[in-house]
Amino acid sequence: MAEELRRLIETGCLYSQEHVDTLQAGYTHLQPAQVIRHSHWMMSHMLPLTRDLDRLHELTARINVCPLGSGALAGHPFGIDRVSLANGLGFSAPTLNSLDATSDRDFVVETMQWASLLMVHLSQWAEDIILLNLQKCVHLSDAYATGSSLMPQKKNPDALELLRGKSGRVIGHCTGFLCTLKGLPRAYNKDLQEDKEALFDTVHTVRDCLAIATGVLATMTPNVDRLAATLTPEMLATDIAEYLVRKGIPFRETHHIAGAAVKLAEDRQVPLSSLSVDDLRTLHAAFDDDVTALWSYEHSAESRASLGGTAKAVVLQQITTVLDKCVRLGR
Repeated sequence: MAEELRRLIETGCLYSQEHVDTLQAGYTHLQPAQVIRHSHWMMSHMLPLTRDLDRLHELTARINVCPLGSGALAGHPFGIDRVSLANGLGFSAPTLNSLDATSDRDFVVETMQWASLLMVHLSQWAEDIILLNLQKCVHLSDAYATGSSLMPQKKNPDALELLRGKSGRVIGHCTGFLCTLKGLPRAYNKDLQEDKEALFDTVHTVRDCLAIATGVLATMTPNVDRLAATLTPEMLATDIAEYLVRKGIPFRETHHIAGAAVKLAEDRQVPLSSLSVDDLRTLHAAFDDDVTALWSYEHSAESRASLGGTAKAVVLQQITTVLDKCVRLGR
């Protein structure tokens, strides 16, 4: 699964590099909020997947212990060197308690917990693309979308909907097996045979979903014009507040001033960017002729140049960081 996940992350990073100059609206509460780069949005999904890749490597190291030699519950009386046995079989160490070893299914639970969180991240990513597809902001390959059996104009994001749906299946396996474990006494009990079906189906489902997600992403293209159409001048209200902060005015005041600018534009039924310098000066004397530079969406994205922001150089830096981590974890 690590290799499939790494391939998906690398595909997302390459997509982000290719489309780093494309701007779009960033949303909170599903409302247009601020200007971001399309690549910044994509990388916001690749970073959780990178943490999942980290967790998988940590999980693998933690559960790589050998129970062989624990017997039914009390160990064995034959003097076999369990350390050598574990090393010879590729484990990092033997288990320390035979009773624990025969009843332990933490490795199953941890794997399914990891898979559940991964599938939540894939489901969130799929939902975001479904919403972008609704707005015609991305083009999905016909290999991962279908038409309607009745309405020929439709292009349904079936693969993404299935990714979203499969997350519930994986989470259900994990929750169900935790309920199986919660009342068990020490050593082996027949209830533990329930681990096989849940774990095997979880692994198969995750691997299939990672392959499908990579295919969707590798064949997806952004609709630059439609993404640009999601941008509105009202998104630059925060930029007005920040402009005044640079003039030495506290943000608690500039927030209200920017809000007054938005209201002025709404009352006149005009875009925020159509307000003149004189209009803005009626709200505060600190507005100067340079305020007109704020009406550039590119300027807005570039102004957020701190680590984690939307400036082009910063976005490219995070892409490089994630790609480097994938290389390290792939060794």
